[in-house]
Amino acid sequence: MREKELRLALVCYGGISLAVYMHGITKEIWRIVRASRASHEGDPPASAVDAVYHELLDEMAERGGIRVRILADIIAGASAGGINGIFLGHAMSTGQSLDPLTDLWLEAADIESLIAPEAAPTSRFSKMWALPIAWMAAGRSGEKVEALDDDTREEVRAKLGHLVRSRWFEPPFAADAFTGRLLEAFDRMAEAPAGKRLLPPGQPLDLFVTVTDFTGQPQRLRLHSPGEVVETEHRMVVDFTDSGDGKLGAIPELVFAARATSSFPGAFPPFTVGELDRVLTARDQSWPERDDFLRRVLPRHHAAGAADKAVLIDGSVLVNAPFRPAIDALGRRPARRQVDRRFVYIDPFPGMHFRLPGGGGHPGFFQTIIGAISELPRQQPIRDNLEAIAARSARIDRMQAILAAIRGEVEQEVEQLFGGTFFLDRPTATRLASWRVRAQAAAAAKAGFSYAAYGHLKLANVIDGMAVILAQAIGDEVPQRRHRLRAMIERTIAVRSVGADAISFTGGSSNGARAFLRAFDLGYRIRRLRLLARRLTELEAEHSEAQLAPVRDAIYESLAEFLQRQSGSAQAEWADDIRAIRDDGGPVLDQLQARLDLIRLDGETDARLAAAFSGLPRAARRTMLLTYLGFPYFDVATLPLLQGEGLDEFDPIKVDRISPDDAPAIRAGGAEATLKGIQFLTFGAFFSRSYRENDYLWGRLHGAERMIDIAVSTLPSTIRLKPGAVAAFKRRAFLAILDEEEERLTAIAPLIASLRREIG
Repeated sequence: MREKELRLALVCYGGISLAVYMHGITKEIWRIVRASRASHEGDPPASAVDAVYHELLDEMAERGGIRVRILADIIAGASAGGINGIFLGHAMSTGQSLDPLTDLWLEAADIESLIAPEAAPTSRFSKMWALPIAWMAAGRSGEKVEALDDDTREEVRAKLGHLVRSRWFEPPFAADAFTGRLLEAFDRMAEAPAGKRLLPPGQPLDLFVTVTDFTGQPQRLRLHSPGEVVETEHRMVVDFTDSGDGKLGAIPELVFAARATSSFPGAFPPFTVGELDRVLTARDQSWPERDDFLRRVLPRHHAAGAADKAVLIDGSVLVNAPFRPAIDALGRRPARRQVDRRFVYIDPFPGMHFRLPGGGGHPGFFQTIIGAISELPRQQPIRDNLEAIAARSARIDRMQAILAAIRGEVEQEVEQLFGGTFFLDRPTATRLASWRVRAQAAAAAKAGFSYAAYGHLKLANVIDGMAVILAQAIGDEVPQRRHRLRAMIERTIAVRSVGADAISFTGGSSNGARAFLRAFDLGYRIRRLRLLARRLTELEAEHSEAQLAPVRDAIYESLAEFLQRQSGSAQAEWADDIRAIRDDGGPVLDQLQARLDLIRLDGETDARLAAAFSGLPRAARRTMLLTYLGFPYFDVATLPLLQGEGLDEFDPIKVDRISPDDAPAIRAGGAEATLKGIQFLTFGAFFSRSYRENDYLWGRLHGAERMIDIAVSTLPSTIRLKPGAVAAFKRRAFLAILDEEEERLTAIAPLIASLRREIG
C-alpha cells in the first residue's frame, strides 16, 4: 500500500487566558499524532479517543489505498500559544504525555495563584471603591456573569475584585511563582509514563517562539547615503531543533522561552535571566548549558557581558502570528514519501474585536490608546504570510511542470551519452562516480551560455551556505555577522582564483571553480538526493516496499550525512578560530573543507546507491539511474527558479485554521457561543475553575473536529468515505472525550450533560 505523510506546521497565536482552550486543541493534535504513529507501527491505541483516530486512518487506507502518517514537525508560537507550542513540541520529541499538563493548567491558571502575595489586597476593604467602576467597565462580560449559576457568579465576582483591588501601577502577577510552575509542569511530564517519540527516525522537529527584546539590539544597515545607519531590532525568535535524538533543548531553556514569550505587559514583570537563575537555585536545579544557550539566543547581550540584564516581554507584542520562521524551516525537511504539507494555525478568537460607538462615531480616548499599544498589533491580519505561502506554492507548481516537461528529453540525453550498453552493466561505486562526472560535464556543455547564470547563482549559494555554517559555529547568526563572513570567504577565494570570474560563459567552469564546488557545494548533493527520493516515491504504485526499501535507506543514510554537515551549531569548539579571522580566511576554509569531507562522502554515497540499485527490477533501476545521472540537467533548469528551495517537499502548501468558528458540528456561534475565556479582554478564564474547564473541554472537542476534517482532506478528490462516516467518527470522538474527561471536570457537570444531548 502506498504511504503518504500529512505534515503539520503549527502556528499558535497568543490569547492570554485562552491558553487553556489552546491547550485542549494542542492536546488533541498530540492525540491524533500519537494514534497515527501507533497505527503506522502496528501498536494498539493508547486510549479510547486514540482508537477513534486509529480506525479513521484504517478506514481512509481501505477506501483510498493510501496509508496516511500524521506528524507535526514544525511548531511556532507566541505568548500563550508559545507556551502550548513548547509543551507540545517537548511531548512530540520525547514521547512524554501531555495529560499531566492539563491538571496544572486547571489549577494554576487562576487569579488567586497568579497574583503575587505582596501585590494582593492588604484587607477585604482595600480599594472597595474600585469594584463598581471595574464592573461597569466590564460591560458585556459583566452582563454574562450575572446570568451564571450562583456559585460560579460569586467566584468570578470575588476573583475579579481581588484583581482590581491588588497592587496598581506595578504588575500584579508573580513572576518567580509562574516560572516555578512551568518547571513543575515539565517535572510532571517527566514523571508520567512515556511512550515513543512521535516522529519517524531522522525526522527533525523545529520549534520557534517569539519574544520581544524591550531594549533591543543594535543592527547596522547599509544605505547609499549615509553609508551605514544603526537601528534597534526588538523582535526575537528563540528556536530549538530536535534533529532526531529526542531532545529539543534543556528544560531551563524551554522554560526561558515559555516565560519570556508569555510576559504579558502590565500583568507580569518583564522576564530576565536572573529570574530563572533564582528559581533554579531555589529548586536546587542545575543548568550546565546556560552560557552556550545565552550566547546563541542573546549574542549581542552576551558579547557585552550583559545577558543577565536583557529585558524580555511578551512575544505577541510585535509578532502574534509567527508564520515566517515556520516558512523558513521548510527548506530543511527530508521527505521519505509523498508529503501533504499543511500550515495549521490556531486562532482562539477570530473576527473583528473593535467596535465603534453607535452611529459611526469615533473611539474614545482610552479605547484608542489601549487599542494602539496592545490590541491592534495582535489583530494584524496574516495576509502577507498567506501570500508568501501562495507564492512559494506557485513556484513549486512551475517547477513540477518544468521537471515533467523536460524529463523525457533529459532521459534521452543521458541514454545517448552512455550508449546502449549503459543499462546492461551492473552499477558499481566506481562506475557511478565516473558516470556522474561525465553527465555533469555534458549538462554544462548542453546548457550553453545559460550555464553562466546557473554557475554564478550556484557559487553565490555555496558561499552563503558556508557563511551560515561559520556563523552557527560561533553562535552569532545575525545578518551583519553573516555578511562579514561572506565578505571574508569572497576575499579568500578571489586570492585562490575561484571567484565569479572563473565561471566560463562557454560552458563549464575553471579548474579552480570546479575544485571549490567539489569541496564545498553541500546544497548540490542534498538537492540531488532529495530529487532521487522524490522519484522513488513515484515508483511506490508499481513496486513493493520490500523492493524499494533498500534504496530508500541508502538515500536517507547518505542524506543524513550531508544534512549533518550543513549545520555548524554542533561545532562550538571551532568558534575561537573563526572569531580570530582578520584578512586571511584560508586556514579556516581549509579546516571547513576537512570537516565537510564531501569527496569522501560522495564515494560512500555512490557505494550505497550502487548496491541498492542492483537489487531493483530492471525498469526501476533504469528510472533511478536516469534520475541520478540526469540531475545536473534538472538542476540547471530549476535552481534559478527556486534557488534550491523546496526540492525535498515540492508539493504546494495548503493552509488550515482551527478556531471556534470552524468547528460547528456540536454548537454553532463560534467563540461567543462556547468560550468563557474571551470575557474581560480575554482574561476571563483566570477568574473561574469552571471557566477553565469549559474552555479546555471545548478546545479538545474543536480540536478533534478539525483534525478529523484535516485528515480526511488528504484523500484524493476522487475518493470519498461512506456517507455519514465522517460525522460518525466525529460523534464517536466527541463522546470518547466526554467519557475521558467527565471525572476530572467536576465543575461543569451540567455542560457535559448538555453536550451529550447535543451530540446525540
